[in-house]
Amino acid sequence: MPTVAPIDLDDHCLAAAFLGDVPAFALASGLVVRLDHGTRRHELHDGLLSATVTWDGQGLITGGEDGKVMRLSADGTETTLRPAARKWVGAVAAGPQGAVAFAEGRQATVLLSDGTERVFEEARTIEGLAFAPKGLRLAMARYNGVSFAFVQGSAPALDFEWKGAHNQVLFSPDGRFLVTAMQENALHGWKLDGKPGAEQRHMRMTGYPAKVKSLSWSNKGKWLASSGAPSAIVWPFSGKDGPMGKAPLELGQRADTMVTSVACHPVEDLVAIGFGDGMVLAVRIADSKEALLRRPGKGPITAMAWNRPGRLLAFGTQAGDCGVVDIAG
Repeated sequence: MPTVAPIDLDDHCLAAAFLGDVPAFALASGLVVRLDHGTRRHELHDGLLSATVTWDGQGLITGGEDGKVMRLSADGTETTLRPAARKWVGAVAAGPQGAVAFAEGRQATVLLSDGTERVFEEARTIEGLAFAPKGLRLAMARYNGVSFAFVQGSAPALDFEWKGAHNQVLFSPDGRFLVTAMQENALHGWKLDGKPGAEQRHMRMTGYPAKVKSLSWSNKGKWLASSGAPSAIVWPFSGKDGPMGKAPLELGQRADTMVTSVACHPVEDLVAIGFGDGMVLAVRIADSKEALLRRPGKGPITAMAWNRPGRLLAFGTQAGDCGVVDIAG
């Protein structure tokens, strides 16, 4: 039976992560707590808005209402990447070769490890950022689609248009697909591996009863798990056209509460599913077999993350009811 090591942090948990082997919880107040031979507290921001793990898994990049962009390392080292400023940092992204991007209003800035900066301006507010898995390319989600910019060189950004507000963006692990979560209850996707100059291929993923706030790719990118329904909606992406013409799987269905967070296992085709009542299930994609990881608790699950071997799952709730599940018991 899985064992749970709880920690009550008494604040909305926006992100859970493993920095190396160290669990970390980023809270809306701007506090980040590491569980490293005791509780280590880091007051990084006056109000936290966004957080993401670096590509090497050893650090956490955060952006706040104070305009700061920070990096917290696994050993507790705090680095200011951008000092306090007047605009809120609503989105951050970590990329290859130590690159970091952050968005404030209609502007996105990329900081490269050699100290150079690139700034990209959009006509509308940038709501989400993501680096492509190969090459230094940045996707910026905005109203009516996504801009796809080349960080090095002077090539103009590519436009991926679709009407409506797009507030999250991510690439499939193999770089073949680009997917956004929208303000309406839907996902939208584009195929990126078409011939140059060919018409854009769209993927509409609709039918959600609520807004999709959590997305997670399976370890090889064959599946995309999502929240926003009474079960985890898991779209198949193994074919050349992704989910087009295919029905999604519905995993961990419950009648009385919604899925609020999903986190695919780093090794197995398995997804951790967090619910509005604080329960967490692990469900195998192949046969829908379920295992209870955590009983209902205080507040909806708002964040989850596996460690690299996939034995430990960190979770956090809207009420600050956080912890680490050891699935080996």
